[in-house]
Amino acid sequence: MIREKRFKHIISSLKDTGAVTYSSLSADLSVSEDTIRRDIDYLHENGLLSKVRGGAISRDKTPLTFQDRTDFLSKEKEIIGMKVQPLLKLGMSVFMDGGTTICAVAEWLPANASLRIITNNMALVPLLGKFPNINVIVLGGNYDKDTQTNIGARTCEEAAEFVVDLYLMGTCAISKDYGITAAIREDGAVKKAMLKGAKKVVVLGNSAKIGATEPFVVCGLDAIKVLVTELPSDDPKLDELRFKNLKII
Repeated sequence: MIREKRFKHIISSLKDTGAVTYSSLSADLSVSEDTIRRDIDYLHENGLLSKVRGGAISRDKTPLTFQDRTDFLSKEKEIIGMKVQPLLKLGMSVFMDGGTTICAVAEWLPANASLRIITNNMALVPLLGKFPNINVIVLGGNYDKDTQTNIGARTCEEAAEFVVDLYLMGTCAISKDYGITAAIREDGAVKKAMLKGAKKVVVLGNSAKIGATEPFVVCGLDAIKVLVTELPSDDPKLDELRFKNLKII
């Protein structure tokens, strides 16, 4: 069983019973207790449960309920949102642009997340507002109702004022030949502005976007350090994007 499915089972079991043990989960999932222990360590570190001797218990007072976090786990964006979490370190400054996958990242943030997030994604703002230790800076500009983002010259100018540790980029399309491309010119312009101020770029995209292209070029693959998809990192569908400087998660 893949790790994401084990996570879903563990969280679902906690919702039903309030507590789980390594031995019971090992039997339920037909994996070793060492595997379960690593899974629980990961979920504990990301604020989704509390580790106790021999297992785990439900964690109270998380900004989002377990039900909120598990309802859509089967969807690609939720898997991607979960995979991103180890890349986010306490105290980081982070660009986060538009898209529902970016919003999924917020749904998996641990309760103690401490970040400075600069974003043009208006749908993201209320999600981040639930976290007391996240400083949210909203870029101005023209509000696009279809994408729920601020775009335009002002957005790009304000993005250019920042240097950040990490840029989580939602993507419309990614291909070996054309790199990252955008469907909307203004969205592409914002991405380019954020790229310039980012020390590390992480692209988030489901497998349907691999091999696809859109009209507006954002950057080549050499500009990004990490690609996060819902697929296992060794999936053959990702082979065309493998090269020495790109880590695939």
